[in-house]
Amino acid sequence: IMAGAYTAYVVQQAVSAPGVSLLISIPIGFVIGGLMGLILEVTLISRLYHRPLDTLLVTFGVSLILQQAARDIFGAPAKQVVAPQWLSGVITIAGVDVPKARLFIFVLSIGAVLAVSAVLKLTPLGRRIRATVQNRDLAETIGIRTRSIDRCTFFIGSGIAAIAGVGLTLLGSTGPTLGTTYIVDAFLVVVAGGIGQVKGTVIAAFGLGLLQAAFEYSTTASIAKMLLLLAIVLFLQVRPQGLFTVRSRSLA
Repeated sequence: IMAGAYTAYVVQQAVSAPGVSLLISIPIGFVIGGLMGLILEVTLISRLYHRPLDTLLVTFGVSLILQQAARDIFGAPAKQVVAPQWLSGVITIAGVDVPKARLFIFVLSIGAVLAVSAVLKLTPLGRRIRATVQNRDLAETIGIRTRSIDRCTFFIGSGIAAIAGVGLTLLGSTGPTLGTTYIVDAFLVVVAGGIGQVKGTVIAAFGLGLLQAAFEYSTTASIAKMLLLLAIVLFLQVRPQGLFTVRSRSLA
């Protein structure tokens, strides 16, 4: 996310027109974020697939290194990405004023979800990814190069995170710790929706977002976050696998 946000800032410095620079930043951010994820997978994570605790510690350490690198390159003060003129103001929908910038982020998110769903369901790469997730050993027996699939998956996932960073520049300033704000929320969405399920992630994201907004309306932001966490804990007591589960062909 941080890499995508800084990509938008750098592109803005190179392209004087904010409207054009934002649109250019989306594909460039995807590529840069994807390459960073690919490098991380090849150099570190691939060696720790059977050591999940070590993976957690290593990726946390890498995040600290990347944050410091961002400070060294761009400086500690936050950088501002100027929103294009066509995203200023609000649009009235059903009597409710919706900021154009937030509506753009919403549309961008829907587009990313639809693109991922199309890749997973309609392309050979998507079928190989689903096969590897369901049963890695069986996928290897039919000739699927699962290591290549792992790398492609990290590239796509990291690239989408970078696109999120580009969109978030419309809501605030860009700093080295931008992505850390969303780690817990992303974790909660994935756990509640079900690991490896795009539709579960989408439903959980909408549901938890609306639930937190409802809590914040009657309480404060900190109390709303606590109530949301409590609601997820109670939900996982009933459905520990989340809303949806990945179909598996494993006999174990």
